[in-house]
Amino acid sequence: MENSLKIEFETLLKDWAELSFQGDFLPKLINKFPNKIVFSTSFSYEDQVVTHLIKDLEVDIFTLDTGRLFEQTYETWTSTKAFFKKNIKAYYPDTEELQKFVTENGPDSFYQSVEQRKACCSIRKVHPLKKALQGYHVWITGLRSEHSLNRQNMPQLEWDEDNQIIKYHPILHWTTQEVTDYIQKHQLPYNYLHKKGFASIGCAPCTRAIQEGEDFRAGRWWWEDATKKECGLHIHQ
Repeated sequence: MENSLKIEFETLLKDWAELSFQGDFLPKLINKFPNKIVFSTSFSYEDQVVTHLIKDLEVDIFTLDTGRLFEQTYETWTSTKAFFKKNIKAYYPDTEELQKFVTENGPDSFYQSVEQRKACCSIRKVHPLKKALQGYHVWITGLRSEHSLNRQNMPQLEWDEDNQIIKYHPILHWTTQEVTDYIQKHQLPYNYLHKKGFASIGCAPCTRAIQEGEDFRAGRWWWEDATKKECGLHIHQ
């Protein structure tokens, strides 16, 4: 029997194919799926913009605390909560699963191979994500097509087969300049690492500033091939 939510997604695509996926689209989603929409934030430039776009809407917000985030990320988390006056639910890795992995492989085994790095990402991000998405029908993200080669052809509204959820990327086609202009215009809190050359900010051991001319994702897992630079949170079918 086909998933009923997937059927609703296909109807959604058919009915709203002519709409611009911005502006009044978020309220339409909320009307269709009341109390079933959630937004995931890592407190990046993009996520601060999306948080502002949904600030007056019935959308829950969560973040994944991997245990190895930058101190500046925690500071941005605190300032974001104060600025928007919204609760941000935190999800953490399973203690026993993480303990077993680190005991067997060491604290920095992600430098040794892609397999080890992906295993770490799965424990610290992917598994907590699945808990965070339980019970929701729509997952809103701050993804942009400029982020990586893997996201160039990503649709703005898509079906996430792995998580069995509708996924919506409201600022997918925004440019970096549009994002930073929006931050400045609305005086939104942001992670100051962005001003130090950090384009994409994740866990501290796996993130560095990028140099002029480098790709947007060059600062993430820089010891790996560019085509492998995904953590498993966003799988595009």
